[in-house]
Amino acid sequence: QVQLVESGGGLVRAGGSLRLSCAASGRTCSAMGWFRQAPGKEREFVAAIRWTDSRSYYADSVKGRFTISRDNAKNTVHLQIDSLKPEDTAVYYCAARTNFLIRGLSGMSDYPYWGPGTQVTVSS
Repeated sequence: QVQLVESGGGLVRAGGSLRLSCAASGRTCSAMGWFRQAPGKEREFVAAIRWTDSRSYYADSVKGRFTISRDNAKNTVHLQIDSLKPEDTAVYYCAARTNFLIRGLSGMSDYPYWGPGTQVTVSS
């Protein structure tokens, strides 16, 4: 089992920045990612990073503004969010997996472990 704890969410003005963090405990992860869910919308993929080759992958809507990074020693992943927009308002969820054979990064089914989520609110 893997336990995930997110931190770093909050209220920020448009154009500002936030750094989300997700710490995993229990087992070493093979990949970790971030998804978000806005009110009334389905949960969507944001970014992910794979431990074996450090390959990162982003949703088109966040490329250039979001940066995912990892700290292997701490089994932690960070999501730097710059140039925030009101449409970035959502609950952001951290996701993780331990299976090194899975190659996909952007599907919810690629991750069996999920954090409780952290709220990001962007005011205009």
